[in-house]
Amino acid sequence: MSTAALISLVRNGGHQVRRRALLTSRLLQDDKRLTIVCQSSTTERRTSRFDPDGSGRPATWDAFGIWDNRIDEPILLPPSIKYGKPIPKISLENVGCATHIGKRKENEDRFDFAQLTDDILYFAVYDGHGGVAAADFCDKYMEKYIQEFLTEERNLETVLTKAFLEIDKAFSRHAHLSADATLLNAGSTATVALLRDGIELVVASVGDSRALLCRKGKAMKLTTDHTPERKDEKERIKKCGGFVAWNSLGQPHVNGRLAMTRSLGDLDLKNSGVIAEPETKRVRAMQYGTEDNSKAIIVPFGAWGKYSNSQTNFSFSRSFASSGRWS
Repeated sequence: MSTAALISLVRNGGHQVRRRALLTSRLLQDDKRLTIVCQSSTTERRTSRFDPDGSGRPATWDAFGIWDNRIDEPILLPPSIKYGKPIPKISLENVGCATHIGKRKENEDRFDFAQLTDDILYFAVYDGHGGVAAADFCDKYMEKYIQEFLTEERNLETVLTKAFLEIDKAFSRHAHLSADATLLNAGSTATVALLRDGIELVVASVGDSRALLCRKGKAMKLTTDHTPERKDEKERIKKCGGFVAWNSLGQPHVNGRLAMTRSLGDLDLKNSGVIAEPETKRVRAMQYGTEDNSKAIIVPFGAWGKYSNSQTNFSFSRSFASSGRWS
């Protein structure tokens, strides 16, 4: 939780990056909605609209202030053809990751990126807890599940939701067949971004690994932390038979154990309302040139450290986005 993994989506041509081989095959679920132990208390998926007032007129980047104050603003840049500037191809050679173990004995952070198809790029950060088992499992298999659902579904939000639920089920089967009882307590955050055609950016997340979209030092939050402090999340926990307890530092935990209300793994808390269904957000992220590049940053929660208020978080993300040192 105390380390940082960063993902930057930037403009540049380059070589294609390796395609990881598909792992073990499995039978796909039918098109029925996958069920979970406790459904989310929210009735609508969190999404972003491209036209905030329904007029069809796009919002512009210059309209945005500090991201905490404009969290639900849509993100849209006018079509580049209007300015005679083509949208360049994204190169994974310009994607950077950084992680630091800090004072912990074991680094539980995992990150991955790959080109899934000719037009879709994949980026992910997993921040494990209770050991590395869940984060390792997600890092190893999430890409495979996403690719399988891409063959039957074009909506990327639906693809990611199905992949999250399916990999959680797969980890449950793996843990119950294992002789290692500690796997039942292992879990992980997951923040996954898919970029299609360099234009459509879809992010899905469970837990508290935050994703930001930055441009010229301005940041917009793409994810919302799943913690017991959120009223809707707390209500679901209680409805499912769980409870929220505060530790000596005043931090709320589900059943006195877990600081988040959604995760992959944490099988011992599934009947207490901890779910694997992600919240998703779909935005447009077009790249025109050096001055107009969009960057996505995904940071495990603990990496924010003392940066808790909106202005400091804004400055923290801005310093990363503008540093240009990604490898």
